[in-house]
Parts: sequence; structure tokens; C-alpha cells
Amino acid sequence: MKASVPVAVVMVAAALAVGCQSSSRGPRKASPLVPPVAATAASAPAGPTPPPIPATPLAVEEVPAPAEPETLAAGAPQSIQEDALESCDRARELLDAGQTDEAVAALDRAYELMLSLPEDGEDDTLQVKADIRRLVAELLGRCYKVQRGATAPMTSLDLSLAIVDNEQVRREITSFTGPERGYFLEAYRRSGLFRPMILAKLQAAGLPSQLSWLPLVESLFKERAMSRAAAVGLWQFIASTGQRYGLARNAWVDERMDGEHSTDAAIAYLTELHGLFGDWPKALAAYNCGEAQVQRLQGRNAAEYQDFWDLYTMLPQETRRYVPRFFATLVILGDPARYGMVLPDTLPGRPECVTVRVARAVQLDRLDGELALPVGTLRELNPALRHGATPPQPHDLNVPVGAAEIVTERIAALPEWQPPRPLTISHRVGRGETLGTIASRYGTSVEAIMRANRIRSAHRIWPGQRLEIPVRGAKPGAAAPPAPVDPAAMTYTVRAGDTLSSIARRHRTTVERLRQLNALTSDDLTPGQVLLLRGDAAAPAASATAPTTAAGGRDRYQVRSGDTPASIAAAHHVALAALLLANNLSARSTIFPGQWLVIPR
Repeated sequence: MKASVPVAVVMVAAALAVGCQSSSRGPRKASPLVPPVAATAASAPAGPTPPPIPATPLAVEEVPAPAEPETLAAGAPQSIQEDALESCDRARELLDAGQTDEAVAALDRAYELMLSLPEDGEDDTLQVKADIRRLVAELLGRCYKVQRGATAPMTSLDLSLAIVDNEQVRREITSFTGPERGYFLEAYRRSGLFRPMILAKLQAAGLPSQLSWLPLVESLFKERAMSRAAAVGLWQFIASTGQRYGLARNAWVDERMDGEHSTDAAIAYLTELHGLFGDWPKALAAYNCGEAQVQRLQGRNAAEYQDFWDLYTMLPQETRRYVPRFFATLVILGDPARYGMVLPDTLPGRPECVTVRVARAVQLDRLDGELALPVGTLRELNPALRHGATPPQPHDLNVPVGAAEIVTERIAALPEWQPPRPLTISHRVGRGETLGTIASRYGTSVEAIMRANRIRSAHRIWPGQRLEIPVRGAKPGAAAPPAPVDPAAMTYTVRAGDTLSSIARRHRTTVERLRQLNALTSDDLTPGQVLLLRGDAAAPAASATAPTTAAGGRDRYQVRSGDTPASIAAAHHVALAALLLANNLSARSTIFPGQWLVIPR
């Protein structure tokens, strides 16, 4: 089926196809093994005394199973990013189904969303913007069969990696052999699970074997590691970059957490970066903070800024530590005794396994029992399965060699598993509302609403239409708040994207009044936080058990440091469930000192 294509879109596709050769990828990923330090002049190569090594190193966070492996921070840019990525996913599905016109429409939407992201945002936002631009270009190329040029050619045939030992590297050696010794040694022990596989793939690609230690700095050799910036896996890919390099991610699978697949993606990306910059220090810096950032800095004065250390002081603080930490790792492992390090035995590699094509959703722990395997065996062999279960569509499941013959039979004997469905709330569309404003109001995405309601066009909604909005943590059957705002409302529960000014405008009050009523010392808000909208200015409660009376005859209580919903409910002799219901809270909600709660009678 041939698409009818607007001229403007074709021009965009052509521009993107050329521009994406130097697009950026690696946002600052907040690597788990890079503790933050204060920015000082000592960060420069030739500066004064370096800052002290932090006494408390950061522990790596792991993706909880079977929860989602990442959660975007609240706010408009993150919501736009998620919508754009989902539009790209939808376009790929439509292309596979031969629906080219619909795929082009989805890409138009993704491109429009990408353009709406701020130009002066955080590095993560800028990086995702570049990733989305490249995804749209590649998919448009498929739509119109436009022959795209190859990625940036190799500018250097020298792939060797020379170890650097300077003041910055020695400072990281001090950290690894001091306050971070335990983390370093545990990560080294865990490296045995993956390095044989990584070394084989690096050798096949012709890359230096030293790069096999990069996951120690990135993730402590944990497949389910997750950074503050929602980068996931051994190699710490963010969602958009993983999508660029072919790592599947859907409701059931996230291949960023698969050691082999993510290693293939990392090798492809590192090869591209080396070709772009011609040396490993700059390539590694770009892997951490994004090639666009390094290109921008290098381009300011191409004659003066050529070496990584020439760019050093201009790079983000974390990247200034990231590259020296990698070199410090290589120096220590080259002669551990010199630095007083006794390296432990590494864990043995995973047992040999084979893949079996399955197409039925069953829980892996139950399948372990059917195959007489220790519980957790299949989860360990299949870390990319997000829910600890096989998906209902065809999937290659890793199983121990001896169990391959009976897997299909045992799966057929197990009950089919259904993942918990996202809870929804009902919303009636108001005049002037769009799917974008509704999605922002409920902290979800336009694509999620369209899927839940089988809407084919984001522009085809009308006032009075009833929509089911998928919202995590919503109560089944709970109704959405009415579109018109009640001027007499006493409280408001903060949603993703809210600001004090938007709340004040919506409820016909002022920012200053909201600050007074809720004893706010800053403008920072958190989704789920309950704000008092009417009544007298906030005043300290007389005692922990004596609530004040708000206008309208309802008792209210100002949260103090150390309070919990349970302790407040007990102190006021009310049921915890009633307290939560009265304040539109859930069992997982967080309360804050200075926050006002309604005490039910």
C-alpha cells in the first residue's frame, strides 16, 4: 500500500536521514558506581588539591521484580518523551502490518512531540530528543524506502586502548581501594557471570578486551541495575537508546536486562562512537554523557580541543569522573597487590543452556517446579522477562540443556498466567480537553489512553465522551473528579505535572495563599501530596492528638516530622482506611511535614 505523503514530511525525512549520522545517544546515566562529589576547581587536570573522596559510596539500585524496570520522573517533558517513544513503537507495529499510511501518521505525531521538548532542558531530555529524532528518521526511511547512508565511518584504524595514569585516575584508585573497596571487590566477583561472554563478543568485533570491565563502572555487573536516570542493565541503556540499538522493550520483555543482547548493543554503540571520535577516552565520555555533548564541546574550537583531557573541565561532573574511574579499574586489576587488593574468586559462568520457542504465558517459578529446577533458575536465565513469566506470544526461552526436551509438555500442563491489569478510572471529557491534557492530569500517556479505549486518532474525542484512564494505584471503579472545579473544595491531591501556579489558577486562589495554608518552604510538589485550598493560614497544631477545625466543619491535622498515616489514625481514633479515603491517599502514598490532612469524623 502506497502512502500519500505531505511534502513537508518528506523534507523532514530527508533532513533527518542526513542529520542523524551525528545524533547523540548516551545521556548522563548517573552510573551507580560514580558517587557525586562537589564541583570544584580541583576537577581540572592541573588544578589545586583534589576534593576529598566521599566517605559513603553509593549502593547500586536494582530493578525490583516483577515491577517495571524504570519509572520516569513526573513532569511534562517526561510525559512527552514517553508519548513519542510509544508513537514510534506503534509506527513499527503498523509498518510490520503493512499499514504505511497509519505508520506515517504515528511518526508525524512522534516528530511533533519531539519538537515540543525543550531545547534548554537537562542532558537526559536532550538525549532522548536526539534518540527520538533518529528513530523517526529510520522508520520514515522504511516507509518511503529512502536509501540511508551508513553511520559515521571509522576515522581511525587504531582500536587499541592505552591506559592513562594521572592525578584524576589516581584519585579514583584511592576511592576504589578505600571507601568503595567492598563494592569493587563484590563487582569483580560477580564479573565471572558475564566476562567470558563479553570477551568473546569483543574479540569477534575486534574491540579491546579491556572494555569488558566497563560494566563494573556502569552497573557493578548487575543485569537488573537501574540508575537514577532510569538507565537499566549491565551497560546502562536508557529506553530510547536501547530502542535505537535494537533492544526490544514491551509490556513483557526488556532486553536491556539481558546480558547477551545488551552486550551486542553496547558493542555496536561503542564501535560507532570510536568511529565518530577516533579515540577511546572521548568515545567513553560520549557513552556516558552523549555524543552530542562531546561534539558540541569539541566543535567550539576544533583546533584547540582535540584530546579528552582538553575537554575535561568542560564536561559534566559525572563524566569527568567516569572516564578516570574506568582507567582506575584497569590499573588496579593490572597489579592488585600493589594497591593492597586481594581479589576474590569470580562466580562461575551460568550453566550451558538452549532456547526453546514458547508461546504461552506461564510463571517461571512454577515452571521451575515442573522441571525439577531450583526456584529462581529460569528467572536467572531469562532476566529480560519483566514479570517473571513467559509472554503469550512466541518467545525464545532459555532453559538448561537437560530440560529442553520436556519444556513444551510441562508448559502445556500449567495454567495460563494473566499479569495484573492496570487499574483504570473513568473520566468524562470536558469542553476544550484534549488527550494530552487528560494524560497530563492523570500522570499517564496519550498512547496508553488510546490503547485502553481503542482510539485510532488522538484528535477524535468529544465533550461528554466517557474514557477509561489507566492509572497505577487507582482504585477499581473510582470515578474521575468532575471537569469543573468546585470553588468550595477544601483539598487538592497533586498530580504529575502540577505546579503551585497551575493549581492556584485552577482553584481561583494565589500561590502565596497556597504557601501560607500549607506551610510550604519551597515550590517543590510531589504527586500524591494533599494541599489545603481554603481555610485559615496554616498554624502549628496544638498537639499531636488535637486537630484544628477547618472551614466547613471538618477537622484537619498538620503532619509533623516522624508522623505516619497509621500513627495519625491511631492518635485520632479513626480507622486507617477511613483516613486514607478522606485524603485521597493510598497505602503507598507519602506524607510530608507541614502537610494538612482531613480527619474523618
